[in-house]
Amino acid sequence: MLGWFKKKLKIGKQEEPAVDEISREDEAPVAAAAAIETTARKSPAPQAAEVRETPRPEPPVPKPNSILHEDVGVLFGRLKERLAKTRSSFISKVDELFLGKKVIDPELLDDLEEILITADLGVGTTQELMDSAREKLRRNELSDPLALKKVLKEKIAAFIHSSDAPAELVMPGEGPFVIMVVGVNGVGKTTTIGKMAHKFVKSGQSVMLVAGDTFRAAAVEQLQIWGERIGVDVIAQRSGADPSAVVYDALEHAAKKKTDVVIVDTAGRLHTKVNLMEELKKIKRVMGKKIPGAPHEVMLVIDATTGQNGISQARLFSEAVEVTGLTLTKLDGTAKGGIVVNICREFNIPIRFIGIGEKMSDLRDFDADEFVEALFAENGA
Repeated sequence: MLGWFKKKLKIGKQEEPAVDEISREDEAPVAAAAAIETTARKSPAPQAAEVRETPRPEPPVPKPNSILHEDVGVLFGRLKERLAKTRSSFISKVDELFLGKKVIDPELLDDLEEILITADLGVGTTQELMDSAREKLRRNELSDPLALKKVLKEKIAAFIHSSDAPAELVMPGEGPFVIMVVGVNGVGKTTTIGKMAHKFVKSGQSVMLVAGDTFRAAAVEQLQIWGERIGVDVIAQRSGADPSAVVYDALEHAAKKKTDVVIVDTAGRLHTKVNLMEELKKIKRVMGKKIPGAPHEVMLVIDATTGQNGISQARLFSEAVEVTGLTLTKLDGTAKGGIVVNICREFNIPIRFIGIGEKMSDLRDFDADEFVEALFAENGA
């Protein structure tokens, strides 16, 4: 994922062991941000053109591009553990259905179809899976339920790999790399921004956060907590300021400071509110006028627990601002992880990150093969 910085350190999907052992103190941004969101206290709004600069940490010593095999095992084990609810509602039920069965009959296929739909794979995805299975059965290519499960796994892997969009992003030749983060309220946008910024800082990038949600003072405070914790600048203006003006000033400041990465938070909005979606379009236009080619990434954050509602969010945000990447949060707290398969099949948009917990290291670079293996892993294996 972060390997797309061609001129910088390539870190790909690896996680640093030190990050995995983050202390409770390092979890403070999550807890503090949650407290702000809950209490919605009315603190003084930031002054116009406020730039909160933070002390720069020492640049990290470059790490080898590869990690130890045991680290890979630990990371995979954590992913498998966090997907337990989805596996229980999907693969475990498939295993129970197939247990003791020696032949594939119409009743078994009907029961399988019901399992796929309830696992939030969606009607269209389920229908395509079942059509493929029935066609192979008709051609005598499936001998037993075990062979059918293998076909399901292969087809699901194909869906997840189906995007022809490049998996890696390419940093512009000059100027900052600009990421515009969008999504409805409550999906975890600001937390995702903080954790994403932490990844960039760890890889040696200078980062600036922009408080483009000017409607809520709490949103600005949330972002500033993250900025202070990970040591990056946060650009904010007074409450109620024009978000496009905030973004314009921030990009100007970033260009002068030669900042590597600029991550812009935007106000959470219902994807059905046309006027608010128009505002997003305006912010995007302003970015492009200030820095040609910006935003280089429009990242939509979706709460995986919303299930199929996430599909309509992806569709409408894509129509408004041409989403180029997805982050799925809260996969550890839902049995609806099948949305990953459905989104990959429905949209030609790569999944950049998945959120599988509260730790900094629980924002994981999405690896399609790893995800499928964790989803189909035997319980206790």
